[in-house]
Amino acid sequence: MPHEIKDALIIYNPTSGRKRQRRFAEIEHAARILKDAGIIAELAPTTAPGAASKIARHAVDQRRGMVIACGGDGTINEIVNGLAGSHVPMALLPAGTANILAKELGIPWDIPRAARLIPGADIRRIALGMAMPTNGNHSSAISREGRYFLSVAGAGPDGAIVNCVHQGLKKSAGVFAYWVEGFRQLFSYGFPKMHIHSSGQKRQATIIVVGRASHYGGPFKITTEASLFEDSFEFLTNSKSSRLGYLACLPAMWMGTLRKMDGIETWKSTEVICESADGEPVYAQVDGEPVGPLPMAFRIVPDALSIVTPAAQ
Repeated sequence: MPHEIKDALIIYNPTSGRKRQRRFAEIEHAARILKDAGIIAELAPTTAPGAASKIARHAVDQRRGMVIACGGDGTINEIVNGLAGSHVPMALLPAGTANILAKELGIPWDIPRAARLIPGADIRRIALGMAMPTNGNHSSAISREGRYFLSVAGAGPDGAIVNCVHQGLKKSAGVFAYWVEGFRQLFSYGFPKMHIHSSGQKRQATIIVVGRASHYGGPFKITTEASLFEDSFEFLTNSKSSRLGYLACLPAMWMGTLRKMDGIETWKSTEVICESADGEPVYAQVDGEPVGPLPMAFRIVPDALSIVTPAAQ
């Protein structure tokens, strides 16, 4: 960590993850750890959806030395969208239920322990993904403002789950809410096909996972060849359209053999454009947050974020 970083802003979500009753005490403990290391950390709680992005943008305007994200993947996504394009580094104190970024970087799921890693950490510049709604043809003309994402995006059943998950249950039960909605979708989702344009090829599938990280929700690893430190995505698609076909994927995901199944395809590239094959709505998500229906382009944005990583990563 460069010695000139003497101040930080901890943006935290008071309602994310587990152990909410003891969360504030742990955050205060983390702030004391940083102070002992010469970094004065101010606390900034989020108050509503989208607040973390606004706080992060204000931190950039204030020329803060560092922003520390303390929350789940959704809170991190908001902070990333506030910091993208700046040189204010983002550190992490995991406080969610999935904590994909923490898994990817090897950061412990304990706020004080994670805080102790920050003063001796490295700062690395990485690319981000961006999801951008398009005008409905694969020439990829953009119709609305895009949204950055750090770890994973996708469209198909996972997009439907994220767009439909009950927000009250999500707040009270965390990742369990996604499992509940996932089983509900399994018996109601129609598995509409989408056209996928990437690397000069056209594919057809019922789901696409857009990976910047090897980890996915829960204990799963899906895009296992993806890396935060490469300027590319790894994509994984499934062309099957039956419930039984998707049910068969669950044990394969547990055992790490998903890539060997029929209908699965993977490749790397810097862009993909997805559109519904028959006009039926197909929904997308980024870092577990809804971004609406296809058509959608997912693109790499190089040199977009400074991230604090444990030393020797």
